[in-house]
Amino acid sequence: MKGAIRFSLALICLTLVASCASVSIEDYAEKQPRLVAEEFFNGKLSAHGMVKNRSGKVIRSFVALIDAYWVDGVGTLDERFTFDDGEQQTRVWKLAPAGDGKYTATAGDVVGQGSMQVAGNSVFLDYVLRIPYGDGTIDVSIDDRMYLISERVLLNESIMSKWGFEVGQITLVIEKE
Repeated sequence: MKGAIRFSLALICLTLVASCASVSIEDYAEKQPRLVAEEFFNGKLSAHGMVKNRSGKVIRSFVALIDAYWVDGVGTLDERFTFDDGEQQTRVWKLAPAGDGKYTATAGDVVGQGSMQVAGNSVFLDYVLRIPYGDGTIDVSIDDRMYLISERVLLNESIMSKWGFEVGQITLVIEKE
């Protein structure tokens, strides 16, 4: 009986550890269609998305127009957001190649430098976003996962967290025009 209990406990522990293992960008290295950042993020793009709170309720939706281009190897994504309540926001990303499918990513409302990595059909982008909150601002960690579905369509799912706790999600579709 003790052996069966130990085995059950070991199995539960192993299952918990395995479920905590995170997905790596390398898991997508062989996936197609292959995403080349300098090609997909070049020209006119549009995005349609929604923001969910921590309980999964949709609290906002938005449309964004994106002008993307590369000069001397550095990419610029000039994003113009319009939210369902009429609020407008702008974010201008600078993407600088760092070798091996990696890029540094900066923007005006991003704290420090984000890191972006591309493999296969996927892009993972991690950064800290400073957003308005109450009378001030709050810094939220963003874990962006993007997947090229076809030559013109990229799906993006993001997890927003603070102090290690999920506080919201963003889901969007980016389409190359």
